[in-house]
Amino acid sequence: MKEVAKLHGLIHSNYDSSLDRSIHHFTRTESAGESMSVISREDFVGSIADGLQYISFYHPPDFIRAMTRAFEREESPAAKNAIGQILLNSKMAALGQRPVCQDTGIVVVFLKFGLNVDFDTNDSVQEMVDEGVRRAYTNPDNPLRASVVSPPIGKRHNTGDNTPAVVHTELVAGDTIEITLAAKGGGSENKARFSTLNPSDSLSDWVVETIPGMGAGWCPPGILGIGLGGTPEKGDGAGQGIPDVTD
Repeated sequence: MKEVAKLHGLIHSNYDSSLDRSIHHFTRTESAGESMSVISREDFVGSIADGLQYISFYHPPDFIRAMTRAFEREESPAAKNAIGQILLNSKMAALGQRPVCQDTGIVVVFLKFGLNVDFDTNDSVQEMVDEGVRRAYTNPDNPLRASVVSPPIGKRHNTGDNTPAVVHTELVAGDTIEITLAAKGGGSENKARFSTLNPSDSLSDWVVETIPGMGAGWCPPGILGIGLGGTPEKGDGAGQGIPDVTD
């Protein structure tokens, strides 16, 4: 357990200082009493690239805490050994700054744009995000696996740089941008399910009935994201959010 404690400290210390690595530099202008932020294309693209490299080799602290608690209370020797291997792999990835998994995912980006934000470029948000993804996945110091194909049916050519990314945007008050990144592995995405339930149906019953039918192909531990309400794309989007890992 000393090794687990060291890993916990390593992850925490790096997360505490992570924002220093990709801080946004911007200028402010005053117009009609409002503050306007002008963010450079290079800083935005660089932040995307740095963030994707970072999450490729560091697990989030809440995941490490949850796995540590599971390791401590697990009674099955086989299961305890499996959890220990996950924690050891996480430590090796963090120390060596190499991906925690060979499947480095399709990039999903959640952006909260302040209404008083502008860029110093005519590039679209999608173009800038894709350039950040391109830099991250073709970084010679830590190349990440490109898994995106175009078109998705037919000849299915690999794009070679893991673009395009999936981008979700939300307009909010303020003059800043909040960026949340996820690199979603194919194992979890291939197990996504959608259903429309009658008002009298039980959501928990549907979940219990659905999970056993998913079969193998997703890497443990499984963390469920369940989206409810709205239209199909609204419900799916809610389930794609970034959850806190609990017991």
